[in-house]
Amino acid sequence: MMRKGLAAGAILATLAACVPNAASNRPAAVTAPLPAPRPPAQPPTVLAATPHAPAALNREIGRLGAGFDGRAGIAVLDIDAGWSASFNGDQPMPQQSVSKLWVAVAALDALDRGAMRLNDPVTVTRADLTLFHQPIRANVGAGGYATTIGALLNQAMTRSDNTANDMLLWKVGGPEAVRGLLMDRGVRGVRFGPGERLLQSRIAGLEWRQDYAIGNGFLQARAALPAATRSRALDAYLDDPMDGATPLGIVDGLAKLQRGRLLSPASTRLLINTMTESRTGPQRLKAGLGAGWTAAHKTGTGQELGSLATGYNDVAIITSPNGHSYAVAVMIASTRQSIPVRQKLMADVVRAVVAQDAVRVAANMGDDRAVMR
Repeated sequence: MMRKGLAAGAILATLAACVPNAASNRPAAVTAPLPAPRPPAQPPTVLAATPHAPAALNREIGRLGAGFDGRAGIAVLDIDAGWSASFNGDQPMPQQSVSKLWVAVAALDALDRGAMRLNDPVTVTRADLTLFHQPIRANVGAGGYATTIGALLNQAMTRSDNTANDMLLWKVGGPEAVRGLLMDRGVRGVRFGPGERLLQSRIAGLEWRQDYAIGNGFLQARAALPAATRSRALDAYLDDPMDGATPLGIVDGLAKLQRGRLLSPASTRLLINTMTESRTGPQRLKAGLGAGWTAAHKTGTGQELGSLATGYNDVAIITSPNGHSYAVAVMIASTRQSIPVRQKLMADVVRAVVAQDAVRVAANMGDDRAVMR
């Protein structure tokens, strides 16, 4: 998926060593043997330099991150040029529903291998229901709800449906299958949790029971816990999130997706197009897009305790009108700031990228004019 770079590589020349001619101790009448031929000089080794992010964007990312009241991580990766800029980019942050992206990758990988088809039938029963946001629940009657793998994938990625996602997760082999795929594809810095039921229960300080999926069962059980129990459980999660990922790890994974290193070309197009149709978080990253830009994105939203919000995220591949793409991740691990303030941080990061892209385009136009002259 790599395309053109911004910085020239550093060139190091490796020369073969010359062997000195030592004086001979043989008698004059004895002909000295010819010296062994020297090996041919090795060609210069070209070392690719790591591209540097534009200084102005680096400063703006740092300013936005440092100015936010809460623990946040930001990463931007130019998918075409290869440079990245970040703030707390190597700090693990809760993914929450961002992790649905990796389930979708695992499902489409199974499709690429012929282990699954989009039109494979699936029946969702009441025993499959999870918790929190699961619009599919309205369709699940006493006899279940007949759907397909493709419909579950679309529901999970465009509406962030927890039950649809968990159904897909177990169809592909569970959390270990997703973790193995991430490792196999070289997606580093990204953990995958135990699935929605166990993850959300542990964050709240509960042990999952299936009756929590009915009505407001989970919310009622959580509300009955002592505040200290919930606080300890949430603090433990934030200190070491089971589904944690670094912003830099996320944008690397998104770049690998765009470059075709995770899935077949057809599955890559399907997933990116589906992410472009996502209905969640229109005021997060997408709010910062310029005219003609597109965003293929996945949001995540964690639990709250009092005024403390956790796991408020959006990650995306954003593409300019001229086709230049960037991977962006803004992950808010914890904050007491209002939703509009959190959304503004996300939109401002994208605005900074859009502004930098305008500088890039102007510079390229200048280069073209110079060549034409």
